Amino acid sequence: MQWKIATYDTLTKEDVYLLLQLRVAVFVLEQNCPYQDVDGLDPVSHHVLGYHEKELLCYSRILPPGKVYENHAAIGRVVVKASARNSGLGSDLMVQSIAACREAYPNHPIKISAQAHLKAFYNALGFVYKNEDYLEDGIPHCAMYLENF
Repeated sequence: MQWKIATYDTLTKEDVYLLLQLRVAVFVLEQNCPYQDVDGLDPVSHHVLGYHEKELLCYSRILPPGKVYENHAAIGRVVVKASARNSGLGSDLMVQSIAACREAYPNHPIKISAQAHLKAFYNALGFVYKNEDYLEDGIPHCAMYLENF
């Protein structure tokens, strides 16, 4: 697996095409959730891309404190291509994402908006659930926090 962590300005045109293609394939088509994926936050984000050879298998984006959550950095748009799931790649992606988040925003806690059925997955990575449940785009979600840095 080759990992690439990039700001928006250092992404290649191919990176942008592939990450948007993967996000739409999973979040819009697979999860049947029409929403505006291109939301204006990509230019202020760091992007974590996981490639196998030239195929993008997983992706996440990291947002600075104050952009989505006032006092927390955020990891979002966490996605693994369907053909690469159940291989441990999701955990590897989150380990890379947490490390990139801590490097970009040291001493800031991290907050995520997790799909509710993935609470145990994120808990195993150190995230804590604090009874904040809500619907996001018609899908049950919960806020989870990683306070230790």
